Amino acid sequence: MSATQILLLIGAYFLVLILISFITGKNDSNADFFKAGKQSPWFVVAFGMVGASLSGVTFISVPGWVEDSQFTYMQVVLGYLVGYFVVAFVLLPLYYRLNLTSIYEYLLERFGTVSHKTGAFFFFISRVLGAAFRLYLVAIVLQQFVFDDLGIRFEFTVVISILLIWIYTNKGGIKTIVWTDTLQTLFMIVAVVLSIVFINQELGWSFGEFLASDELKDYNGFLVTESFLDRSYFIKSFVGGMFVTICMTGLDQDMMQKNLTCKSLKDAQKNMVSFSFVLVGVTFLFMLLGALLFIYAKRNGIGIPLMDGTPKTDLLFPEIALNSGLGLALSITFMLGLIAAAYSSADSALTSLTTSFCVDFLNVQQKDDAEQKKIRKRTHVGMSLMLILVIIAFKYILSSNVIDSLLTVAGYTYGPLLGLFAFGILTRHKIHDGYVWVVALLSVCVIVLIANIPSSYLGGYQVGYELLPLNGLLTFFGLWLIKKKEKFNTVQ
Repeated sequence: MSATQILLLIGAYFLVLILISFITGKNDSNADFFKAGKQSPWFVVAFGMVGASLSGVTFISVPGWVEDSQFTYMQVVLGYLVGYFVVAFVLLPLYYRLNLTSIYEYLLERFGTVSHKTGAFFFFISRVLGAAFRLYLVAIVLQQFVFDDLGIRFEFTVVISILLIWIYTNKGGIKTIVWTDTLQTLFMIVAVVLSIVFINQELGWSFGEFLASDELKDYNGFLVTESFLDRSYFIKSFVGGMFVTICMTGLDQDMMQKNLTCKSLKDAQKNMVSFSFVLVGVTFLFMLLGALLFIYAKRNGIGIPLMDGTPKTDLLFPEIALNSGLGLALSITFMLGLIAAAYSSADSALTSLTTSFCVDFLNVQQKDDAEQKKIRKRTHVGMSLMLILVIIAFKYILSSNVIDSLLTVAGYTYGPLLGLFAFGILTRHKIHDGYVWVVALLSVCVIVLIANIPSSYLGGYQVGYELLPLNGLLTFFGLWLIKKKEKFNTVQ
């Protein structure tokens, strides 16, 4: 597939998104931008959230990770499933009862201003890094397989990517995204299914023959139960995955903002439960695709693509889809899936960052309607510029697999949010609000130190995704130390 064909495909795709934006963004109000008027059908939100949760990271990085991790990532995914039930039946009732626009307003009511700002700040850092990880991945693919041939610099690729998102989210915000995410999820799932079908056909297999093949058995290691010291030990991965979901979905304005557009709590819970099972199944398909890619590459002598002289397994899927002669159909399928997966996550991230900054830091709801809209639009531009700078920086500092990097960073940045919300929900204690930022900062510093202790100093123990719940526990303990004698007068 030529660079020109890819550009035409991308152009057509974004014309469709802009058309959806035109239809859903006619009102251009803050109420629609932040909450979609609380009229979103739950099943539409549920389906769209699959794409937003998976993103370009899953589409490319999870298949590329299979060589090193085999199917052990599914241990984390099963933990996700349990976490989604906690979100549905513990956190969503709280958010709906308080009728929140930003979920961090809960911390304002429960503890005070400093807690509110601290929680919003850690979300802000988490989501900026998370969105940048996802967009960085699609940007390097577009750069390597499209824009390098046209002599266009990586920085320009990033600017164009963010500009396109800004164009179709500028007016409708979350109301637009609920519908564009549905379309993008459909493209992504169709892409992974057709990719499996096309590659199997090239290998002369049916899907059943692929599942029964000896070559798949080289990649399908699932449970790691030999040693608790192992970084991927089942219990550590499962518990870590559960808390990743609680934090990166339930305590994340990006994901919760979609849920809060549903008409009622019951609808939001149906959305969350149904979405969680679909997500597990789709992620398993990505793992199968990853194994298939490595089998195909070995059979055909395809090496791991290089980026700046370094092998990048994240680029294996695009290399096979675009450059291995499997046909135009697979190339089109891959590009549509990649673009859909990347932007279904990134567009909602930009909107949620705008929402959180306006509500949690600029107190936009205290302004008149005209001023609210001006603030929202300026903030939307500012968030776009910030994402551009962070993504460009990643090109020069990021070296590991993107999905692993994303989950590692989550262990640092979401821990204080976990501790704050857990303390607010599980206890009735008030706290000395002014010290909360100190507790959160110290907790992160301790976790960073623990993460960098050589395993030889810990008797061979390898620290993994359990850093996130440990971070939350440290924050919880710190809040206990600064609690007041009087109790909060409403059981949360």
